[in-house]
Amino acid sequence: MEPADIDRILAEVGELVATRYVFAELGEKIAAQLAAAAAAGRYAAATDEATLAELVTADLQRGNDDGHLRLIHHTEPIPEDGDEHAIAEALYERRVQRTMSGIGRIERLDGNIGLLEISPALFGVHLVGDEITAAMQILRYTDALILDLRGCTGSDPGSVAYFLTYLLPAETHLNDVYDRGTDSTIQFWTLPHVPGPHYGTQRPVYVLTSHQTFSGGEELAYDLRHTGRATLVGETTGGGAHPRIGVRLGPHLEASIPTCRAINPITGTDWEGTGVVPHVATAAADALTVAHEHARTRLAQARDVDRPTAEPATAP
Repeated sequence: MEPADIDRILAEVGELVATRYVFAELGEKIAAQLAAAAAAGRYAAATDEATLAELVTADLQRGNDDGHLRLIHHTEPIPEDGDEHAIAEALYERRVQRTMSGIGRIERLDGNIGLLEISPALFGVHLVGDEITAAMQILRYTDALILDLRGCTGSDPGSVAYFLTYLLPAETHLNDVYDRGTDSTIQFWTLPHVPGPHYGTQRPVYVLTSHQTFSGGEELAYDLRHTGRATLVGETTGGGAHPRIGVRLGPHLEASIPTCRAINPITGTDWEGTGVVPHVATAAADALTVAHEHARTRLAQARDVDRPTAEPATAP
């Protein structure tokens, strides 16, 4: 890479972080640290954009561990368009098309227990709403549901609200999102209506988590945990709660800048830096087996409770 290109990229990243990062004072501090590292020659040896992205990301996250704050190198070209939203949407649609709309697996397990794997993300309803509805339609007669989020690394609050309408009462307050750019807060609630049958609020739900579960995947787990609707099984999640924007800095470079933060109406906070802690801690690789056994035991106990007691024998 040419020194002039490196300087330009660093200047643009610094400006974005200083002016748009969700925490204004911290953004200015990070931008100053980035400029100091550049002045000290830290990035001069970067021979390609992938190396530069790795170095810059490490420095952006140093001391704050914000997993959404990154300089991303894409192997495929980023569509060239002056509109940040159009660029982000084009990249997003590409992921949807190449991952079967995020429906990684759907299956009926022994004991009439449904399994739905969402990976790599719970994508936007405007793109995959029909697929979410179809999945819940397939699962509607199961006695319990296991939701596998171990590979789910993203979503958006609107998609989470849509999905959770199948599992929670209508108009349940789920999440608030504060946006620095507009200095406003948007509330997210389950919807009055979604297509097809609801799974309801009574059948058991288990959520599988891993250290890789991240961002919007974590919100889905967090909301289900704190509404008391599901039992979480697996590992503490990655801890990324700040919605981001993506800004194209070149054919293969994207600056990822968190501009918002989540505020849960029950906890008053979010999962940034801490992750979502499971009820039942186990290795991610074992989470499905553990959750399946829990679900089978719970259903068996419920059947025992519901089974009529035999009439006592009477003397002849």
